[in-house]
Amino acid sequence: MPHLLRFSRDLEARLDFLAEKTGLSKAALIERLVNEGAEVLEAELAHEGAGSQRAERSIDQLLRESGLGA
Repeated sequence: MPHLLRFSRDLEARLDFLAEKTGLSKAALIERLVNEGAEVLEAELAHEGAGSQRAERSIDQLLRESGLGA
């Protein structure tokens, strides 16, 4: 589902720099950043006990689900 996002000039310049350095498109970078940020936020919320279903997950399970664990 496409979305229209507006970024500050500073953030736009940072994305341009990252796209140039990594060879990834800005769209791919944004998707990756949002995905990783969501995973971090979910882990933080689980740690704080927000949402009983999330809080029941172990850190090992969260890492496996995020693709960061073994």
